[in-house]
Amino acid sequence: MSGEPRSKAARSSSAEDTRNKLLAGALATLTEQGIAKTSARSIAATAGVNQALVFYHFGTVDDLLAAACRYGAEQRLAAYRERLDAVRSLGELLVVARELNASERAGGQVAVLGQLLAGGQTQPRLAAATAAGLALWTDEIERVLGRVLAGTPLAEFVDVPGLAKAASAAFVGLELYEGVDPSGAERALASLDQLAALAAALEGLGPVAQRAVRSRLRKSGSRGRA
Repeated sequence: MSGEPRSKAARSSSAEDTRNKLLAGALATLTEQGIAKTSARSIAATAGVNQALVFYHFGTVDDLLAAACRYGAEQRLAAYRERLDAVRSLGELLVVARELNASERAGGQVAVLGQLLAGGQTQPRLAAATAAGLALWTDEIERVLGRVLAGTPLAEFVDVPGLAKAASAAFVGLELYEGVDPSGAERALASLDQLAALAAALEGLGPVAQRAVRSRLRKSGSRGRA
């Protein structure tokens, strides 16, 4: 009897190992072969497991790809959470974003994202899963933005959740755009650096100047709503 729990634990560990192999295999297959050639057979071959295990563990290839999308996002986010936790300004956030962009492109994650976005245009389940994976990043960006903007003149005027979604969408676009126009993507990133510098300058204003900025922003907001 004492061996039975260990046997169950061993089976559970083996199943988890197989699932992780399939998740990693799905991402690798997307990178190397594209979504058009991603199938149960090709994923299983990449993962080094029996094709039947795709259906045993995930039901369908689409469900496996959906799980792989979230798995990949969780893995990448975990690798950068410590850096994101240390961010204290918009400028620092952009530095991390640049590092992330370079790392994602070198590691093939940008290629995977492109394939998932392409597949999501015609496969609703894959679209939902890709959006869920991106939402993990968006939620993290929202948390960081809320922290760095707190106490600044912009805090009461910026829709932080909306800004986080805009930032996430912008960087997805830039990552894909960089593949066809690297210099254009660099100019776009440089313009974001300029906005961060402007925000830093606003933070450095004295109390009187900050009140004047807030007053001007309130008036602009009132006119916009009118």
